[in-house]
Amino acid sequence: MTNNEQRITNNEQRVTKMRQIILDTETTGLDPAQGHRIIEIGALEVIGRKPTGRTFHAYINPQRVVEQEAIEVHGITNEFLEDKPVFSQIAAEFLDFINGAELVIHNAAFDVGFMDHEFALLRDGTGKTTDYCTVLDTLMLAREMRPGQKNNLDALCRAYGIDNSNRTFHGALLDAELLADVYLMMTGGQTKLELAANLKGSQGEQSTGWTRVEQKAALKIVRATQDEEQAHRDRIKIIDNALWS
Repeated sequence: MTNNEQRITNNEQRVTKMRQIILDTETTGLDPAQGHRIIEIGALEVIGRKPTGRTFHAYINPQRVVEQEAIEVHGITNEFLEDKPVFSQIAAEFLDFINGAELVIHNAAFDVGFMDHEFALLRDGTGKTTDYCTVLDTLMLAREMRPGQKNNLDALCRAYGIDNSNRTFHGALLDAELLADVYLMMTGGQTKLELAANLKGSQGEQSTGWTRVEQKAALKIVRATQDEEQAHRDRIKIIDNALWS
């Protein structure tokens, strides 16, 4: 086996074994430096480019007011969060879910910044996100693949034919499911995400049951006419050393 063949084999084995967590968060506002907090985490597990059905989903009491501008984006109200656990109550289970994985996040700097802020507030030496995981930013990946185009999640869903009609508001688990399908489409290979409604997340909450709608319209076949075929043959005759002769 050549060195190149060995590298290809090693990479295939790495991809087959790779554990990825597709993740999204919702927050009280835009900047953790101004005291804003995480109010929802949605994450799902992918191993070897195949969703396993394991999810983590939690709503979190931020112990502060959610800004109205944020509510208009995700629809999560202060009243809804009043009886939800605080971050310290879900932190251990969340860390256990993401530990050792590659996090796949759209605009990762935003979510990781909030996660690091929450870990710091624990004041127990938890550390930062990158102490537990590597991070892949799909926004940066999309910008490299689609320069000069819109690369938000809605635009990518349109570009790759993914049905996001259920996305009236931003929601962490729904957005993670959409991002998983987008990421798998962007990078080739497995492209269908199926989270059956009876699958339950790590907290015992039922999944949204969202599935991608496959588009399988038949391709129209247009055949050349006899006149077009003769014109093609006549054209080839005047081309020196034509490969199609």
